[in-house]
Amino acid sequence: MPVTISLINLKGGVGKTTLTVALAEFLTLEHNFKVLVIDLDPQTNATVSLMNEYEWKKQNIKGQTIVQLFRDYLENMQIFSASEAIVHTVSNIGGGIEGLDLLPSSLDLIDIQDELIKIPTRGIFSQRPVSVLGEALCEEMNNYDIVLIDCPPNLGLITQNGLILSQYYLIPVIPDVLSTYGIPQIISRIKRLELETGVKIQPLGVAVNRFRQQNRLHSNQVHLLQVNARKMGFGRVFSAIVPEASRAASAMDYSLPVNSLHDKYGYDVPFKPYQQLTREVLEIVIS
Repeated sequence: MPVTISLINLKGGVGKTTLTVALAEFLTLEHNFKVLVIDLDPQTNATVSLMNEYEWKKQNIKGQTIVQLFRDYLENMQIFSASEAIVHTVSNIGGGIEGLDLLPSSLDLIDIQDELIKIPTRGIFSQRPVSVLGEALCEEMNNYDIVLIDCPPNLGLITQNGLILSQYYLIPVIPDVLSTYGIPQIISRIKRLELETGVKIQPLGVAVNRFRQQNRLHSNQVHLLQVNARKMGFGRVFSAIVPEASRAASAMDYSLPVNSLHDKYGYDVPFKPYQQLTREVLEIVIS
């Protein structure tokens, strides 16, 4: 089985997807791992950052995005196929990175989220709606070394499906009050999920993103996170801190083809922090 990591924060706009995509690309190109990105976020940012939008829409129409998997369980259908839904050789680097694949999301996932609670009461397929994703992907995941799951900014059933599939979770934050406020809720809910399911899900730590060097609030918040890491239960703050950079945002535009990681992320920022963060993550998850 691959090492599987969920990236989660209860606040949007913290750069969760940007980190997911960067980690996937660095893991594949610099470390030669075979990587699958699973986009569970209905905003679909990871999806449109890694594949052509027209091809993604065709996948969605055919029922080969993540939303159809959950529809099948709700409506007693069997349209979704993991092998057909996974898109191979994705990214805007070099026309696609060999060994980097994507299970795309769908905007339609927004409409289905509240319906998922009905799965156990209808008795369709599974009495544990948190296991839907894992049951569908159990065979395909064996083809990968590392799986990265881009979770929605909530702790609902779709997010729980991603967490149950994971050995680890990583919390990206902007070092301000609002994007760090929900950390205790994330940790306590995941602990409860562990008790409910018997699945062990370890915190990897907090990754500081969009850091502003001249902002005293940011510096103070990073210090507080570092001091309280073990007490709060997330273990560590990664030493790789990703600064605020327009290059990081523009790098997510799939329509801008590039030839290498340096073309996409520059030679300094955000390239070096992403490179360092990837190495720090690997030190923990790869023995």
